[in-house]
Amino acid sequence: MDTPEELQKIFPMFDSKLAAFIAGISERRTFGEGEIMMKTGQYFKATMLIISGKVKLYRESDEGSEFFMYFLEGGNACALSMICATRNQASQIMAMAVEETEVLMIPIRYMDELMTQHKGWYYFVLETYRSRFEELLVVIDNIAFKNMDERLEWYLKQQTDKLGKHLNLTHQQIAHDLSSSREVISRLLKKMEKNQMVALHRNSIEVLI
Repeated sequence: MDTPEELQKIFPMFDSKLAAFIAGISERRTFGEGEIMMKTGQYFKATMLIISGKVKLYRESDEGSEFFMYFLEGGNACALSMICATRNQASQIMAMAVEETEVLMIPIRYMDELMTQHKGWYYFVLETYRSRFEELLVVIDNIAFKNMDERLEWYLKQQTDKLGKHLNLTHQQIAHDLSSSREVISRLLKKMEKNQMVALHRNSIEVLI
């Protein structure tokens, strides 16, 4: 960031000393729409703070299929990158920029100092873990206890909360995110359209609920 004050506006939990420290050690980086920010199996040299934009996080299977978990946006941090960076472990998720996304990269060599010398960072890490854990519980509940049409409604609500009611998504992209087939998703979307829950357009969906 240009100034610690700018950083504090995006991350209110940071006190002035912490904001100044992070501003001095971090590197600003921009990812373009659709760019992969983090790969499964990747080792981290830095942890990421999201300044602006939106990021989708996916869990990948051994066979290469992917399942959408949740979004990150400005003011968030990737809890998995924090864990993997401090423990020198490979990433177990994939992250992709949904739109142009700006991040601050904090080198892992500063992680111990941040945790021991800055309470604001310590509490920020705990809050990040808590928030991501709660989102993962929602994902697990949807997989374990809901059928595909309910999961599709939940997915569309997630997307509209972050991206607005007009979604530039194809049926294949939705099937990919839900680890389903295009045929199943198309059938369920047509059912939702019949019930006036969505309006289907070429390569886009308008959510009406």
